Amino acid sequence: MESNDLKVSINLDSYVPLRDLVYDSIRNAILNDNIKQGRRLTETQLAKVLGVSRTPIREALRRLESEGFIEIIPRKGAVVKIMGSKELQNVLEVRSVLEGLAAKLASYNINTKNEQELIDAKNKFYRAFKEDNKDAMIEHDIELHDLIFSISDNDKLVQIVNNLHEQTYRYRVIYINDKNYLKSIVDEHEELVDAIINKDSSKAESIASLHIKNQKYAVLDILEKENFY
Repeated sequence: MESNDLKVSINLDSYVPLRDLVYDSIRNAILNDNIKQGRRLTETQLAKVLGVSRTPIREALRRLESEGFIEIIPRKGAVVKIMGSKELQNVLEVRSVLEGLAAKLASYNINTKNEQELIDAKNKFYRAFKEDNKDAMIEHDIELHDLIFSISDNDKLVQIVNNLHEQTYRYRVIYINDKNYLKSIVDEHEELVDAIINKDSSKAESIASLHIKNQKYAVLDILEKENFY
């Protein structure tokens, strides 16, 4: 592949150190699926596209390897790590339990203020869905789920789910980028928010857990169709 098909950019006007800018640029491109799974990355190619020397590229690739975003393969170089079915199931099975617990606790703690915040977050996702704005959908999906964890008022639960944030982000991007599943997300958000507001803890827990399980099956289906595992 030629370097000009690599969808990664950098803001060199920022006051952030160059090595961090390069790292953030490549990482965000991977997270947002602009650099596809299995894509080979070379220092020369990335340096040309980003307009920097190879030194910060090399540092960024080492950091990305240590964090599990890429693999350094002998005689091939850096390759964006392919998410396998086992990794996906492990992450989203844990997330399903955590989301269920958070929704259950949120239904106990919901008040007038955060009830409106939940409704607003749900509606923002719906507007983004109607406008077919994928970036906004991802943003507001995260906002809604993070809000539920916040309302749960369990700091340990929030800490645990934050540790999974980057691992689940890539799956979320793949899921939302497939139009076949978008309407089901809207419907599940509607049911989940209603259950929490109505303080139906059992229903809220069940819907939240099922919501993530449905995401798992959908992403497995998408990855299988794209022959990623």
